[in-house]
Amino acid sequence: MVEEKKVGIVFSYYSKLGVAAVNLTDGSLKVGDTIHILGSTTDFTQKLDSIQIEHSILKEAKKGQEIGIKVSDRVRPHDAVYKVLG
Repeated sequence: MVEEKKVGIVFSYYSKLGVAAVNLTDGSLKVGDTIHILGSTTDFTQKLDSIQIEHSILKEAKKGQEIGIKVSDRVRPHDAVYKVLG
């Protein structure tokens, strides 16, 4: 069993860009982390390649920030974002 920690919630998705807008509610994310996005019709895992805030590229984002992340599949508002641990 893979251990995961919920770190945020998707609040918007930009299909042309393949970018999810995520509110980090708990914990932090950095480039290179593996994330799992889970919702009623969403369920995939990917490596985090980029994090942006207002078009500025970041290496790490912390709790309370609203970030844009490139995603490999469609996501929907209210999908949960988990950080895969270990």
